[in-house]
Amino acid sequence: MPNVNIQLIEGRSAEQKEALIEKITAACVDAIDCTPESVRVVLSDIEPQDFGLSGESVAKRRAVKEAAS
Repeated sequence: MPNVNIQLIEGRSAEQKEALIEKITAACVDAIDCTPESVRVVLSDIEPQDFGLSGESVAKRRAVKEAAS
């Protein structure tokens, strides 16, 4: 039984998450010949201030980008 855990920076819509779950499930079925019923997908939202990239939080990077616009 495949268990897929995906961490996302919050902000995706419910529709985007549904599409992601559907496509990840299909990819597992195709890649390892399992049944869709056996695939488990867990999406975890992470707040922008709790995710860092290149020494800065995503929240800070977004604020700097917005200020420059």
